Parts: sequence; C-alpha cells; structure tokens
Amino acid sequence: MANLTDATSLQQFDQLLKNNCKSLTVIHFHAPWAPQCSQMNEVMAELAKEHKHTMFVKLEAEAVPEVSEKYEIASVPTFLFFKGGEKIDRLDGAHAPELTNKVQRLGSGGGGAAGVGDVTKEDLNERLKKLINAASCMLFMKGSPQEPRCGFSRQIVQILKDHSVQYSSFDILSDDEVRQALKTYSNWPTYPQIYVNGELVGGLDILKELVESGEIENTFPKTVSLEHRLKSLINKSSVILFMKGNKQAAKCGFSRQILEIMNGTGVEYDTFDILEDEEVRQGLKSYSNWPTYPQLYVKGDLIGGLDIVKELKENGELVSVLKGEN
Repeated sequence: MANLTDATSLQQFDQLLKNNCKSLTVIHFHAPWAPQCSQMNEVMAELAKEHKHTMFVKLEAEAVPEVSEKYEIASVPTFLFFKGGEKIDRLDGAHAPELTNKVQRLGSGGGGAAGVGDVTKEDLNERLKKLINAASCMLFMKGSPQEPRCGFSRQIVQILKDHSVQYSSFDILSDDEVRQALKTYSNWPTYPQIYVNGELVGGLDILKELVESGEIENTFPKTVSLEHRLKSLINKSSVILFMKGNKQAAKCGFSRQILEIMNGTGVEYDTFDILEDEEVRQGLKSYSNWPTYPQLYVKGDLIGGLDIVKELKENGELVSVLKGEN
C-alpha cells in the first residue's frame, strides 16, 4: 500500500516527513513484542485504505532511538501526527476510536475543524454509531484512562479498574462535534457516558448503582487477568516449552540446546516464544518463581530449565517425566 510504510532510520524518517509535508503523516511508534501494537497496526492498515492522502508510518521505537528520544516516546504504542514537517498532535496508548477520530479531523482540508459545517446529520449519526460500537464496552470521557481530566471521569475509570472491566475510551475534549452531538444522540446530557454492545448504560451515578447492587459483574466484559492467562498457557498442551524463538528457530544458545534434547525424546511438545510477548515473559518468571528461560512445563507443572532437563536426561528419567509417569 503506497501510503503505509516503515521507517527504519532517522534519515528515512526525515525524508518521509519532507516528502509528505503538504499532507497529514501519522507515525506509529511500536514494539514487535507488544500485542497491542500489532492490533493498532491492523487499525492503521484499515485507516490507510480509507484515507489515501494520509501517510501512515510504522517505526520500531527501540530500533530508531534518535527519533524516539527526540519526541520523548516513553511507551508503546504512541502516535505522532505531522503536517508541514511539524508535530501537531499526539496520542499515547492503544485507543482505536481516538486514532480514527484524529486521522479524520487532522486529515481534513484545514487540518482542524474545516468542513464540519458540511457534515449532514445522517453522516454524523453514522459516525457516532461507529464510535459507540468500536468496542464491546466504550467509555466517552474527558481525557484518557491514563490522564482523566475531570473528577467524574477519574471516578468512573477507577471503578472500571477495580472491577477488571475491559473497555476502550474516547476523549470528548478532542472533538467538540462528537461532544455536543452525542448528548443529543443518546439523550444523555452529561459526561462520562458508558456503552455496552452499542447500548447506553449511563453515567457515573448509574455505574455506582450497578456496583451497589452487584449487577456490574454481569453488565460489563471482563479483562482477562495475567494470572489466568498464564495458567491457560502452561496448560495449553501436556508438554509446553517457554523459550526464546520456536521449534524452527531458537534465538539463544540455551533454547537451542533444550530443543535438541527435547527432539531426541520422541515426545510431542509445543513451544511459546517469550520474545513475542513481554507481558508473559516478565509475568511467568514471577508466577513460576523461576527467573530464567527456557522453562519446561508438563501438565501445568514446572519441571525447570535447561540444567534440570540435562539432569533428567543423564539419569534416564526425562521421557517418563515428559509422559507424566513420575
């Protein structure tokens, strides 16, 4: 796709900005190990199809530190928006609705609110409908979950966090058109507003009532906890190896050695590449109380790392352990 590309150096980054100085350029600072970045890359690809005159650029934050440091990129995903070679906006975090909104608004003729008066009520309602349905649970608030910009928004974010609710958010302060129109569309005059499956639940007071009645547990989608996710992964198959790389290509010497031993047993096993998921990589070390990789699990129980596997092999016990006979 001509308007979706990668920047792998400072020179390429500068050249892309120079070549696209007359149109909007969106830079996604990402990391290959972060699943939320992969999700936002998919969102960018869809936006690139719709906005042919906007340039979308993926830049691996750690691979081009000169650019990341210059623009103070502290976490991924982060999006910067440029026009005329100058940064005009920023978005921190994986917020697909807000990214879509900023691309639509900043990519318009004047780079701001140009053309708003020409938007028909039908078009605006369709846009609101898409925003409301952008996630199974959508919160329209002032600011972001990381930086709420009013007391009511801060309280509702805390309640959702306390009850492990999975949601996306939209900053109404970033788009006055949405801010005003949604009050009429939903027949709800204040913010924050929270929606589930496209239907308005209400605001802060309604949410507090749901907490008091206990109904909140059955009203909103739940975030899967890291502990639950780790349990699911280690029980995914009877024998699973957490390693750097995979069966086809080990990415460290220890992983390579343990693969050779495992392949010699004739026992079927699966692998998980910890380099592709930093959350799992760090979390599993605490969960298992085992500080290094690779880690081998049989029927959900930790066997150990390379040294333990070598000992089991030398003692002639490895195959029986892998088969769960011990």
